[in-house]
Amino acid sequence: MNLTDRFPTFHAHCRIACGILAFCGFFLILLPRTALPYEGARSEDFVLIDLKEITYEIEHSTLTEQGALTAAKSFFLADSGTIALPENRNDPSTRMIELPIIRIRATGNAVGVPVFWFGGGPGRSNLSTFGFDYFIERHDHVMFGYRGVDGSISLDCPEVVRVLKRAKDVLTDETIADVGDAYEACAARLEQEGVDINGYTTFDVIGDAEAVRKALGYDKINIISESYGTRLAYLYGVKYPDRVHRSVMIGANPPGRLVWDPYQADELLRHYGKLWSEDLQASAKCPDLVNAVREVNENMPRHWLFLPIYPGNVKAAAFAVLSERKTAKIVFDAYCAAARGDPSGLWLASFAARYIFPEIVNWGDNASKAVSADFDPSRDYANEMIPEDAVMGAPLGRFLWGPGGHWPIDPIPEEYRRLRRCDVETLILSGTLDFTTPAVNAQNDLLPYLPNGRQIVMAEFGHLTDIWTLQPSTTYRILTSFLETGVPDVSTLTYEPMDFEVRWGYPRIAKLIIAGVLLSVLIVAVLIWQMLRVVRRRRINRIRKAYSLGKQT
Repeated sequence: MNLTDRFPTFHAHCRIACGILAFCGFFLILLPRTALPYEGARSEDFVLIDLKEITYEIEHSTLTEQGALTAAKSFFLADSGTIALPENRNDPSTRMIELPIIRIRATGNAVGVPVFWFGGGPGRSNLSTFGFDYFIERHDHVMFGYRGVDGSISLDCPEVVRVLKRAKDVLTDETIADVGDAYEACAARLEQEGVDINGYTTFDVIGDAEAVRKALGYDKINIISESYGTRLAYLYGVKYPDRVHRSVMIGANPPGRLVWDPYQADELLRHYGKLWSEDLQASAKCPDLVNAVREVNENMPRHWLFLPIYPGNVKAAAFAVLSERKTAKIVFDAYCAAARGDPSGLWLASFAARYIFPEIVNWGDNASKAVSADFDPSRDYANEMIPEDAVMGAPLGRFLWGPGGHWPIDPIPEEYRRLRRCDVETLILSGTLDFTTPAVNAQNDLLPYLPNGRQIVMAEFGHLTDIWTLQPSTTYRILTSFLETGVPDVSTLTYEPMDFEVRWGYPRIAKLIIAGVLLSVLIVAVLIWQMLRVVRRRRINRIRKAYSLGKQT
């Protein structure tokens, strides 16, 4: 369950939340609706509905002539419509559900093979994956809704949200058990509403992609995939190899790797520690980063001033943002401050996590896609994810996989749960600091099964955001050259040294929050005092006036 796909901007959200003192977090707008009243659907049936030409306005990133990324808002000629698909392709009598489709048309005249976008998750919409306009001149861009999140049926679980909102610490045994019970209650409710949960697996999304390809009349497609979406791209290539022209995987996730390896995470942390020790300013704050993280995790402060710190929240939130360089260094800054006796940053992470975690994803969809793909009922995830000898381990894995067995869904076919040969021409981009989809997993697990595959390992890059933005002109060269020729142009790829400088870290923000709250309280107190003084003076003046009038009479 790659929940970290939703956390690259965790720090930014903390700053916004701090500014308004609300910490409202992320909110997915998921509007559950009923399925369509189609009858007698067969396994390969689909109906393309209302594909209309529209002018599509979208915010995206584009390259300047100097090779820098800049934000843009553009209008594109596009097609918007809906496709009706079987809810459960294994049931001949299943009903049909609807998924949205958006096709942004290529802006140039020489149109090549279209690009299908497979975004991250699971539990996240696939309708906002067009973030960079690198290929729009020569390639149509197609985004289709992920079943269970987008479209007519949502697997959203308010039962899980309620548990997480009232839980103080997301990693306690009590919270893990309560989330498991909430999963069962959510699944039971969905079943009563007529939802067939077994129709919402990763394998079903692959069938949706193929139906969209057919419906739009494309012979072959290119695929740009990210994180969890790379699993979809790989399995689509396994099942439909003749339908894929070329496939780009950014942060590849092989079968079995939705579950994090806690010791692998610690190895990546040690790699950060080596980089830290080579940075004079960073090492001056903490001589040994790894030891500082270990000591803080083993002796987590329970308060800062009068404010509570919940260890599980800190660990889960910290792990969630380690995959991106910009947010990882903020975590390290907070841990180093705590090791020096200042746990203010830990309090901020703990406090913010309680508001961000509950609605970070569509929990039912997250469970359906992950559990059906990678869950192993023989494993004790709740205890395996944070071994006693771990520095950090994979605390987010305990939070996500601990209650996973309570979601009642059948696994996808065994042949798609294990590695198989895929002949699709594939390019994998990986970062050496990626905690979510470590580069070594693609190298050791996936690449041997891709005879036409190639991996580019980008030194000191993290997960998705780093690969897209650290050297954007290089990423542009690599991706466009591969799509057009099959040979990625890596001529401008250079080493990207890690920068540990933090200007606005959690400790500073936490202190500003408390200072702001205290200042606000002081201001309110002064205003109340002034009002009371005015009222008191008026009362005294009235008494004096009445006394004077009485004396005159």
